[in-house]
Formats: sequence, structure tokens, C-alpha cells
Amino acid sequence: MIFIDTGAFLARYVAEDRLHAVAVAGWDRLGQERAAAFTSNLVLSETFTLLARRAGYAFAAERARHILDSGALTILRPGERQDREALMLFEKFADQGVSFTDCVSFALMRHHHIKRAFAFDRHFTLAGFDPWPDPR
Repeated sequence: MIFIDTGAFLARYVAEDRLHAVAVAGWDRLGQERAAAFTSNLVLSETFTLLARRAGYAFAAERARHILDSGALTILRPGERQDREALMLFEKFADQGVSFTDCVSFALMRHHHIKRAFAFDRHFTLAGFDPWPDPR
């Protein structure tokens, strides 16, 4: 099981992204592993908005439609319990500049027992999750 963060989506779809090659290789490997892949509605919201700004709204909408129609990802949605846990994490990590979206991701990952994160920011490691692909 793996959770896909915004950075993994953006780097995959934006060829000019400095992590594009790493992201594409990671997505290819995920396909080979056939690992159960998860993301959240908040991550997708963030992804589609940032993708629209970087690559245009038509491209972002096309990618959004593909992601939503593919069935390749399970899209998690927080309930009140995860929202409240995210708020506690948001306060806990305030000095680290962790986004509320990331805190919701952490709460969802804990709730669903997901340990790996396809993410390029250190916040997932800070919260105790295993980065993937392993940066070592």
C-alpha cells in the first residue's frame, strides 16, 4: 500500500519539474509492483489547481478526468475524526511549516495503516512514514 502525494503527481505531469525523471520512474515501478495506491480528495484538489497554474487548465482538466476515471487509485476522504487529528498534527508541526493538506494525509494514512508515501517533501518522513522511492 502506498499513498501518493501532490509532488508525485506534479513531477510526473510537468516535464520541466526537476524531479520529473524520478517521478516517471516511480510511477512505472508502481505499475510493475501493482501496489494498492491511495491518495485523497485534498491532494487531488491541490494537484489539479497547481497543475492548472503550471501547465494550463485544459491539461489539468484532462489529467483530472483521467485520474478520476481510471480507477487505478483509491481516493480517500477525511471524516470528522481525521479532520480533528489533522488539526492536532497541524499544531504539532507548526514550526516545520507542514500544510494542512499534508496533515490530513497523515491522518488518513494512519487510519488506513499506510506506511509508504510517494512524496518528495520531508514532511512525510518527519511524520514517521517511509518515503518512496527510497532516497538512499
